[in-house]
Amino acid sequence: MHITGACHCKAIRFEADIDPAAAGICHCTDCQILSGTAFRVTVRVVPGTFKLLAGTPRVYTKTAESGNLREQAFCEHCGTPLYAVSPGPEPRLYSLRVGTIDQRAQIRPVAQTWTRSRLSWVGDMATLPQLERQP
Repeated sequence: MHITGACHCKAIRFEADIDPAAAGICHCTDCQILSGTAFRVTVRVVPGTFKLLAGTPRVYTKTAESGNLREQAFCEHCGTPLYAVSPGPEPRLYSLRVGTIDQRAQIRPVAQTWTRSRLSWVGDMATLPQLERQP
């Protein structure tokens, strides 16, 4: 599936090909902290297809529990997290933040990882009151 996307302020725009069956939810504590919320939804890019169309993201390199390095890219203007990628030469393994993808409504996670770190209330979200807009 070919996708396009951007940060919130549109300073950074990109395109790529993805496999929607490679979309997932990560509950690790790094994803909770780096996203500022309970979990992160990502989808892997087909190697060699990610292309920046505008802008240059800032990069923060984190060390995972495994010891592997992952570059966390974000917009320096609006702060939108964009992707994580393995360091090194192209083709690299990009993991896009689904919220930045224009076609995000067509992407449905197929798995959850790091569930040992999942916040206890996440499974109860369907039972919470639902409002279509901010009151």
